[in-house]
Amino acid sequence: MMLPLMILSAILSPQSHTATPAGFTLWPRGVPPSGIGEKDPFGNHTLSISHRDKNGLVEVHEEFTDVIVVQTGSATLVVGGTVDDPQSTGPGEVRGKSIVNGVTRVVRAGDVIHIPAGTPHQFFIAPGSQITYFLVKIAAH
Repeated sequence: MMLPLMILSAILSPQSHTATPAGFTLWPRGVPPSGIGEKDPFGNHTLSISHRDKNGLVEVHEEFTDVIVVQTGSATLVVGGTVDDPQSTGPGEVRGKSIVNGVTRVVRAGDVIHIPAGTPHQFFIAPGSQITYFLVKIAAH
């Protein structure tokens, strides 16, 4: 009886002598250790938390796919269509004021959203509302 307990104890005990694997990251309760403004780059993808309490501009990331997990709140998301008055804000990044012929969806806590690279998207926040979401930005190539 004693030997099985010793083996179980060895399996379950913390392995303090083991180094943390390179690239391993833990955000306790979904919050980066340095706070909500932290963005962790991992080569072909980046992790971040975004919080919005007002409408955003149209965004187009030509080289990155966005995967969003809504944590709290709700918003109206417009995707697709074309950007009215597009302005380059950096390599592969375009902003604009509105989307023409986009699709409108209400998104809320628990929703998972996949926005392919090159797809215009814009969040609208109702007065007094907010949305917080976890974002994985993945290189398209």
